[in-house]
Amino acid sequence: MTEYNKLSEVSYNPKVRAWRFRVKIHRIYPFYSYVTNSGPFYTYVLADEDASKMEMTVYGDYDRFRGLEKEEGSWVEIFLVEVERSYPGFQATNSHFKLTAMRDTQVRIIDPLNNRLFMDFKKIHAIPHMSHREQNYPIDTMGVVFNTEVHFDDPGRPRMVFYIRDNIDSQIKCVATCEQAYAFRDGLENMRGGQVIVALKMWRVWKFWTYFGPPDLWLETEGEIFRTSGSICVCPRLRTSGSLY
Repeated sequence: MTEYNKLSEVSYNPKVRAWRFRVKIHRIYPFYSYVTNSGPFYTYVLADEDASKMEMTVYGDYDRFRGLEKEEGSWVEIFLVEVERSYPGFQATNSHFKLTAMRDTQVRIIDPLNNRLFMDFKKIHAIPHMSHREQNYPIDTMGVVFNTEVHFDDPGRPRMVFYIRDNIDSQIKCVATCEQAYAFRDGLENMRGGQVIVALKMWRVWKFWTYFGPPDLWLETEGEIFRTSGSICVCPRLRTSGSLY
């Protein structure tokens, strides 16, 4: 029986490349090389069964990875991949390591390991524990929408503001900008008639100082919407790109 490594077990050893992972492609981001003026290349945010996350970067146009950039949400098996240390700066995960695909790295799509809705949110951030110091990496959280504000007076700076609270009534402000603003407006309007839970993936925490009272904490970036009506059913995901990426 094949044994697989967990992302949480990864360590840095240049001589070891026989890592084997079964992971879900959580997010995919294209990027270009300003040094060689080439691309697009892709960064994959991977999540395993334990909800540990790690980035994998594919720099070359390798045959085995061709078309994989369209498989966000799929489960894959990855074998023969290099481990590098991650460096300070914006990262899509808080892991100390990242993976780099090479020409001989093997990848294939596999059947999903499970279909649990909360799979991606085992390590969600509780609203009371959020801090602007977490800006170095995006967070995941969930909450019930209890108020919305639409700010579309300036077409150049549209904003959709909504507020969420958790099961202990802690609350936080969420701001969707640019194309996200329209996507969230349409998505939330379509959810009228029932309680709306938003599951926010990869949001960033911002701190804003105010003249009166304590500073405000905001969440900003992209997410997806779910609704509850006795049981949770998945509604069409809001897929947008925002100003933070």
